[in-house]
Amino acid sequence: MFQRILIANRGEIALRIIRACREMGIETVAVYSQADEESLHVHAADEAICIGPAPSSQSYLHVPNILSAAILSGSDAVHPGYGYLSERAEFAEICESHGLAFIGPTHQQIAVMGDKAQARKTMQAAGVPVVPGSDGPVKDENELLEAAKSIGYPLIIKASAGGGGKGMRVASNQSQAVKGFQMARSEAAAAFGSDEVYLERFIENPRHIEVQIMADHYGHIVHFGERECSLQRRHQKLLEEAPSPVVSPALRTKMGEAAIKGAAAVKYRGAGTIEFLLDSQGRFYFMEMNTRIQVEHPVTEMVYGVDLIKEQIRVASGAELGYEQDTIVPVGHAIECRINAEDPEHNFRPSPGLIESFHAPGGNGVRWDSHVYSGYTVPPYYDPMFGKLICWGRDRDEAVVRMQGALSEIIVDGIKTNVDFQIRLLHDERFRRGEFSTKFIEDVLMKDEIVKA
Repeated sequence: MFQRILIANRGEIALRIIRACREMGIETVAVYSQADEESLHVHAADEAICIGPAPSSQSYLHVPNILSAAILSGSDAVHPGYGYLSERAEFAEICESHGLAFIGPTHQQIAVMGDKAQARKTMQAAGVPVVPGSDGPVKDENELLEAAKSIGYPLIIKASAGGGGKGMRVASNQSQAVKGFQMARSEAAAAFGSDEVYLERFIENPRHIEVQIMADHYGHIVHFGERECSLQRRHQKLLEEAPSPVVSPALRTKMGEAAIKGAAAVKYRGAGTIEFLLDSQGRFYFMEMNTRIQVEHPVTEMVYGVDLIKEQIRVASGAELGYEQDTIVPVGHAIECRINAEDPEHNFRPSPGLIESFHAPGGNGVRWDSHVYSGYTVPPYYDPMFGKLICWGRDRDEAVVRMQGALSEIIVDGIKTNVDFQIRLLHDERFRRGEFSTKFIEDVLMKDEIVKA
């Protein structure tokens, strides 16, 4: 087992990893930018090292500084968390070449699954259902229009190296396809350093369902069911739950088997998530694989009684899983609300600043993951999410009611948050019935609120 782990991340996920390491008897090293000096993860770690100025490019994305911190602190492993360097194949390779265990998959696996076009080919060859689309990256407008003929409209143009909704455009006809192709390539180049894009048939009003898998070095792979991630705004998730209100036990088995088949195709190891689109007829299609822990992993932990961070660390150290698929059984229902420093009344614009007073919710079945406190200043340089509220119930109705109560207990003075918006979402009858898709928040809920206003 590892003796000391450097956490190449910040905020709540860094604190989450520190807590897991503490319980495992592993020392931790936190890294932080000058803007994060007062973050809880800095104070909770056994050692903390400043790695640069506030901008991520000069700190959390600056590989030489992070690598130096790992070596100088005597760390024997690096946990990347999510975001930042977690899916950078070159970072995993650099860690490995310097004798540091990378708590995640190999750099080859990250590279294959990080290239969306290559990942699609890999899944298709493994027999995992994929959305009809181009055979690979589309190089020019002639290839674009030729591929579009066979795929049909509407279609979606996606960055091969993309994620988080960047480098994506939907086209309903030829002229939109040409314009979207140019815009997607330009945005992809700026965001990911590659302008490669590929095409897929656009599935209208789908649900976004993802399956959590865990794999060890010895070919053992299991899944921990699915998470419902359809409630999004601009491709950014706002609320997640497990299990999905529309996935039956039979469909769960099929999706889980497909996820394991896809992971096995690249001899995957560690925690990963296979993301699917689910249409109104119950057909599911591979969308992408995230080769890291997800923001929403706590809902799976609450339902399956597993600590996924500890499992990541165990597997990375060479331990076998030690359990079989038939022993993994969901109990109850869990919901996660992402709490962001933003103003929903003004187009969700970021709201950084001093938290003058703060009170976290509590009670049976309530979990609060966050790095903030009264007197903490939310910096303007990073993602606006500053906490995750997770509630468990014996069934979905109890989880919803518990979440409604927990949200109402949150007190945050000094900045704007999306707490009230989450409360409105939880009270919506369509949400309560499970009648929503990836377009629900933008095309239904927010339009309803505009009409009411």
